[in-house]
Amino acid sequence: MAAASKGRATRVLRRANPVRVARAAGRRTSAWARRPSGRLILPAAIAALLMGAAGTAGAYLVPNALPTGPLPSATPGFPLDEAGPLPSGSVPGEAATLPGSTGPTFPVVTGARPADALTGWAQQIGTRVGIPVVAVQAYGYAELVVARTTPSCHLNWTTLAAIGEVESAHGSALGAVLGADGSVQPPIFGLPLDGKGGRQLIRDTDQGVIDGDATYDRAVGPLQFIPSTWKENAVDADNSGLADPNDIDDAALTAAIYLCRNGRDMSKADAWWDAILSYNAVRPYAQKVFDAANTYGQRSRV
Repeated sequence: MAAASKGRATRVLRRANPVRVARAAGRRTSAWARRPSGRLILPAAIAALLMGAAGTAGAYLVPNALPTGPLPSATPGFPLDEAGPLPSGSVPGEAATLPGSTGPTFPVVTGARPADALTGWAQQIGTRVGIPVVAVQAYGYAELVVARTTPSCHLNWTTLAAIGEVESAHGSALGAVLGADGSVQPPIFGLPLDGKGGRQLIRDTDQGVIDGDATYDRAVGPLQFIPSTWKENAVDADNSGLADPNDIDDAALTAAIYLCRNGRDMSKADAWWDAILSYNAVRPYAQKVFDAANTYGQRSRV
């Protein structure tokens, strides 16, 4: 009995050794962080620490004017020819996790561009995936906003990035340049939707105010919204006082809200494909978005 008690006491002392306890805790934390739950929770904890360091200097901004109403018509971009069937039972690969991706928790200085709070993360990701930092900020901020406003959607920034790539190469189509404030100059206007060349026929709905064409509608901006869809969904994401389809911040968040409509869960394959095809009902277009999103997801984790 005495020998057994002594042995137990020795084991207790060994377990209590602070160096060994620290090493064991480190191993457990490392193993936990490699699990899917760890990849989600750990960045959120880091973001919370950053928020604490920011003190009261920041504010938390989720745009108030989030749109409501029925799902608008599909958004036609530059049309593509029909191709084979889409893959089933899959969504794009997992991407590097945003800080605070379990809920948007990041400091925003009143009056500034909110997406600038993601500069450090966006610089790292932009280098890995080959996307301008300003665009990565916009896509990431849009993910964080819908994570809070529509948590059941599970939209990943890589899907928005893929749409931005396919639609306009992240605001660089037709000689346009993406500015540091998220604006695209000159504005990007698609071909007239006049029913020619495989394009839809959509006569003017905005008197040319949004798309500069008073005869037919045209897709507008880096994410190529048609005027009617933009008017029904537009959000001012950069706190500028104006919702502008040629501003990648506004366009990315508006696209995110559009994709999450009707209770979609973008982590499910059927919902993901349905959302992309609602954005542009052309099958090879959806396949290109899938391929780009999957590539961005893989590269972002390297």
